[in-house]
Amino acid sequence: MPPRKRATGQGELPGMSSTKQIQDILWKAADKLRGSMDAAQYKEFVLGLVFLKYVSDAFAERRAQIAEELTDMPEDRRAEFLDERDEYTAENVFWVPEIARWDYLVENAPNGVGMLLDDAMDAVMRENPPLIGVLPKIFNRDNVDQKRLKELVDLISDARFTGHGERSAQDVLGEVYEYFLEKFARAEGKRAGEFYTPASVVKLIVEILEPYEGRVYDPCCGSGGMFVQAGKFVAAHAGRDHTHDIAVYGQEANERTWRLAKMNLAIHGMDPKGIGDRWADTFAEDKHPDMQADFIMANPPFNMSDWARKETDQRWRYGVPPQSNANYAWLQHMVSKLGDRGSAGVVLANGSMSSKQSGEGEIRREMIEQDLIACMVALPPNLFRTTAIPACLWFLTKDKSSQGNRALTDRRGQTLFINAQASGTMVDRTERILTDTDLSRIADTYHSWRGTKSAKAKGQAYQDVPGFCYSATLDEIGAFDHVLTPGWYVGATEGEEESEAEPPADRIERLTKDLYAHFDESSRIQALIREQLGGINV
Repeated sequence: MPPRKRATGQGELPGMSSTKQIQDILWKAADKLRGSMDAAQYKEFVLGLVFLKYVSDAFAERRAQIAEELTDMPEDRRAEFLDERDEYTAENVFWVPEIARWDYLVENAPNGVGMLLDDAMDAVMRENPPLIGVLPKIFNRDNVDQKRLKELVDLISDARFTGHGERSAQDVLGEVYEYFLEKFARAEGKRAGEFYTPASVVKLIVEILEPYEGRVYDPCCGSGGMFVQAGKFVAAHAGRDHTHDIAVYGQEANERTWRLAKMNLAIHGMDPKGIGDRWADTFAEDKHPDMQADFIMANPPFNMSDWARKETDQRWRYGVPPQSNANYAWLQHMVSKLGDRGSAGVVLANGSMSSKQSGEGEIRREMIEQDLIACMVALPPNLFRTTAIPACLWFLTKDKSSQGNRALTDRRGQTLFINAQASGTMVDRTERILTDTDLSRIADTYHSWRGTKSAKAKGQAYQDVPGFCYSATLDEIGAFDHVLTPGWYVGATEGEEESEAEPPADRIERLTKDLYAHFDESSRIQALIREQLGGINV
């Protein structure tokens, strides 16, 4: 077999010049083909196809590389090496049987594309044990329009994902996969909260934790976005050769979301074994009972009332969390999984910072007095398209000392409060993002407070900034009755200036959303009280 030569212009649709344009065209075309499926099923359908195209393109790309390396070898001997499986798996490329290769599928599609795709998914899983049970086999069902499916296959065929300069198929398809996840999250609205965390929130957690090496754990990993961003952080700061310096572990309760996470990790060249061979509820079936993580990143469901609570669970070291709200179950689960010098970043509803219901205030007080809270960040509204509930970030650690050779600033007995509620930029009338400038300001504040290597390299030293950040002692937190709302500590000096800087219409819209969120929270609490009163026997 002669060395494969890439066609001129490969990697771009006709007239398309960038990955972004390819993404937009694919989405519009795919959206038209939605047919009778609901958004949740269609997500699995399209992302499954994108994944199959990825493994096929990556396989073809590696096969071309091997052929190029063998140009001096007699042709009759090349075939043997081209089919040497280790040549692919050693480069983290999945082995793709002939019936699952995209060229084969396109050539035989007129004979029944749905059955071909189901067979291809089966073949890829059979040959690659880490993918067993992961890929969807839903293409030959009655509710799938085979004509439209064929059109979608043809469209994806035209958008070859290799050949973008120095960028591999993995890079390009990784971006496409993330793009589709975000688009599906927008399409599904509130239901998307289970599988998608806004990109700027994920970036902020990763930039603060700086996961250069070690075990990264997410007990409610959704589609694996935290892991992917951690990998990108390592690649950007230490180089691609170091991306395997982190090992990822996690679990996900929803079957479909668990499949998405497996595919997302594989498509980004990360080992998906760490998120288990099956989906599972973290509270009912802890898949990593002995985990001692270096980094924990998580966005658990907000204010979850339907969860598997067991009063004797060993994870409740600071108090038994109430059945009515799992926020403090999640926090204590994170602490139980932290290594001695590990650190965690967790997204929770704002109510977690001040709630005193059903013993939550006592649990929070105990966690504060055990000096587990490193930093609290109040996030701006509208970051989460899936919910109007205001959110915050908890950063936890068991060791605030200088940690020996790391020469950090000793912060024992202190907690950093950052009020970032005025940060971010509205990208439309309903959604806000944190810009790179916002992310740097917040992350740099944390690193200068902790005295990390990155802060020292930038020559940054911490100081309180009225209205934005304040380093409080445990006594000061006790004086505020152990409420952790950053606004209580940082003051409001800059708040007046921020109010003047914010256009009146935007301010009214923001405050209206805040008010509605408080109404929702009030309704939830009223329902809870009614339920509890109804259970009292007089």
